[in-house]
Amino acid sequence: MTDDVPRTIRAVSTQQLLLLEEEAAALDFSRRLPLEWVREHAAAAATHYLFPLFAHDLRHRPEVSPQWRCDLLLTVATGEEIRSMLDVRPTAFRALPESLTRDAKRDVARRMQRARSQREYEGPQ
Repeated sequence: MTDDVPRTIRAVSTQQLLLLEEEAAALDFSRRLPLEWVREHAAAAATHYLFPLFAHDLRHRPEVSPQWRCDLLLTVATGEEIRSMLDVRPTAFRALPESLTRDAKRDVARRMQRARSQREYEGPQ
């Protein structure tokens, strides 16, 4: 099994996203949103998108290494799309179905580039 990061985008439901965020929290991955924040802000019926950027190796934690650091395009309850990051196990990402066309992936990639970050969305605290 190779840990080469695929150059693809996967669509996930809010329920799937919550499972990935829960796993990231349980494994203490550094790039994730707080679970309560996702539960409160993610649009329940939305589709969200993950794009793996690179493999993140933790030599001191080989049991959870590598992780794939992904860009996340998240739709919040207001309908706005915001950008964040999520560390995902390669097996979890590979289990997500490949459901997007090439044109749809291009469109999502453009939207990821234009989206405000989660921090910008939250504003000054």
